Amino acid sequence: MQDSSLAATASPTTADRIADLLRLRIVRGEIEGGAALRQDHIASEFGTSHVPVREAFARLEAIGLVVSLPRRGVRVTTLSQAAIKETVEMRAALELLALRHSVPHLGEQHVAQLEEAHALCSQADTLVEWDAANCRFHDILAGQCGMPRLLASLKQLQLTNSRYLFAAGLQRGWQPRSDQDHRLIIDALKAGDAERAMQLLGRHIGTMERIGFAS
Repeated sequence: MQDSSLAATASPTTADRIADLLRLRIVRGEIEGGAALRQDHIASEFGTSHVPVREAFARLEAIGLVVSLPRRGVRVTTLSQAAIKETVEMRAALELLALRHSVPHLGEQHVAQLEEAHALCSQADTLVEWDAANCRFHDILAGQCGMPRLLASLKQLQLTNSRYLFAAGLQRGWQPRSDQDHRLIIDALKAGDAERAMQLLGRHIGTMERIGFAS
């Protein structure tokens, strides 16, 4: 996606487009934690006024990617070991809850979608591709729970998880690999063993920070 494609005059979707691109840059480590986001610079880049930029900042603050500080302006939040540990533990609890409620509504089409997402993870040549496929896999698992507030919380936790994966990938390198946990979860769902699927998912989330990286 080219930045220039998002440049536009103010419109009902401009703030969303700015927020989406800044979100990608933050999650992928292109904008580091603690960095200042300048309204003037961003407004100039997108050819718009400050109004949609402020709206975009509000969207990013709502999902925990930036914080507005007195006399320091808007800054990207920083990752800490405590935040990462909290994210993993919360995901382990909330995603299992979502899966428990999703299982009765997961049909053949959803299993086929899980198979496709798993294949894309295995075929990924870059961390960007792997992360997109991995997020897709987890979205499908949880997506039929019928609990929109729970799904919104999981989406925010996934952003933190992705930020950590990209940060670790920059430091340690990333190597393409197949994710056996995904395969086992799919097999358990096919066998109608929801309890095993949830056990596997809990283990998978607990070790998520190591998936795809060289030891």
